[in-house]
Amino acid sequence: MKLIIDQVKKQFGEKTVLKNINFTFEKGKIYGLLGRNGAGKTTLFNCLNSDMEINEGEFYLEQEGNKKKLKPEDIGYVLSVPTVPEFLTGREFLTFFLEINQAKIEHPKTIDEYFEFMKIKQEDRDRLLKDYSHGMKNKMQMLVNIIAKPNILLLDEPLTSLDVVVAEEMKQMLREIKKDHIIIFSTHIMELALSLCDEIVILSQGELTEIDRNQLNDVEMKNKIIAALKEEESYA
Repeated sequence: MKLIIDQVKKQFGEKTVLKNINFTFEKGKIYGLLGRNGAGKTTLFNCLNSDMEINEGEFYLEQEGNKKKLKPEDIGYVLSVPTVPEFLTGREFLTFFLEINQAKIEHPKTIDEYFEFMKIKQEDRDRLLKDYSHGMKNKMQMLVNIIAKPNILLLDEPLTSLDVVVAEEMKQMLREIKKDHIIIFSTHIMELALSLCDEIVILSQGELTEIDRNQLNDVEMKNKIIAALKEEESYA
């Protein structure tokens, strides 16, 4: 399965944030979407998620040569600031999510199996979500998106503010599930993208460019990429 971005353009007034983008993302890979803050990474995600309308072009899925329009259920979107119902406990939230989505979830696991998968401790499972740390809230947000099994998983800077242990747990989990999804991981930190992602894509001055990972071992190429990202400052 592939996600095709075909001639997508997004403007805000006179400013063009996405310039006739063409790109193909493939299932089974984690793509690092690298760009400065303000480069348009979240805008691209919001357009993919139909939270924003695009000015031109289209997004679609392609499987075995067949073209399919994107639907809401195709996309899971994990925000950088987790949004969870803080008046519920972790167990109540997960139980509610499973109940309202039971018709869509194939081979559901038990509540505690899901908690184990996300490495949420026994003593935390019945605590109110408002008392969860940022990292634990992020785990819960990630978990419900994984349970829904979307074709595309959009991750908007999800690891930036997490401690080292939680970040490593999340990275390992993403490696385990990537075979079932098209994963696009947005970040402005090159080292984070290199440590996790199979492919590196740069969003700079409204354009998407894929970078050969092997070239990133070259200091000169790295410096060129950093210089390109610095140019974004004047563009933004």
